Amino acid sequence: MTNLLIAAIGAILASNPPVTVSNLIQTATGIAVSVPATNDPVTQALSRLMQEDDAARAEVEKWVEDNEKFAAQGAGLPPADMRRRILARLAPVREGYEALLRQHTNRADIRIAYASYLGDLGEEIPAIEQLEKARALDPQDPAIWNNLANLYGHNGEVTNAFDYYTRAIELNPQEPVYYHNFGTTLFLFRKDAREHYHINEQQVFDRALALYSNAMRLDPHDFQLAADVAQTFYGIQPPRVDDALRAWTNAFALAGNAEEREGVHLHFARIKIKAGRLEEAQSHLNQVTDTSHEVVKGRLIRMLQQARPAPPTATNASPTGPSHAPTSAP
Repeated sequence: MTNLLIAAIGAILASNPPVTVSNLIQTATGIAVSVPATNDPVTQALSRLMQEDDAARAEVEKWVEDNEKFAAQGAGLPPADMRRRILARLAPVREGYEALLRQHTNRADIRIAYASYLGDLGEEIPAIEQLEKARALDPQDPAIWNNLANLYGHNGEVTNAFDYYTRAIELNPQEPVYYHNFGTTLFLFRKDAREHYHINEQQVFDRALALYSNAMRLDPHDFQLAADVAQTFYGIQPPRVDDALRAWTNAFALAGNAEEREGVHLHFARIKIKAGRLEEAQSHLNQVTDTSHEVVKGRLIRMLQQARPAPPTATNASPTGPSHAPTSAP
């Protein structure tokens, strides 16, 4: 399921939306649930249940996509009716996880899989409860610490997120997602980071950028990661223009298609408008032709026009002669 659909389904189902939800946090790649091939009957039962879970969520995903299309045409189910339909479809899956847990309370893998199910439905507090129990059962699994950190970042226990990302990295320093998530969370929660680590805001920025640097070192070909790193510079004051442009240049080199490359051109233009490099900004805007970018491009064109010096008029044009009449000789 895509992050956007997870968010859409979570919004329909969640009665208590999370305090802060960022699509930069890699929850989809963070919650990795793998079931090894084995003759263990419990593991086989979990594998079958996860397949049922995937099938149910794929069906729900299609419902949500179709309903959004119908809603755009003035039809579609109201949110309350869609909620009831989704919950009814997913109820057997929930019952399956709960039945397995009643029989096998000490299986961390079942709790991790159930937490993934709950988290995708926006039930993050119950998901945290399942992952904390999994952590107690298997404290050496770095993915559990990362997944908990993601959820704590969403629900306001941000200092827990800082500590849990740190532990995930200690357990597996070769996983780029952990550095990526940690860097993003530090950047989003700068005030909490300042207080937690007793550092100033510039040091928070530097720490976040160092984490991103580690993520890029381990996964140097990830365009989305490179773009996330580059976007961080929008929040840094005073602006680090050259660093931001270097970061977007790196992202541009990793872009996989014309739409992504044109999106980077928009970022180049935005930065250069603010830096007063107006002709360069215009050149970048000229490279953007995809209609998917027309709203942002239009906004940047207006910014560029406002940044240009006003043309001289009859009232404010400089006269050709002296600026004032000559003083009469005594």
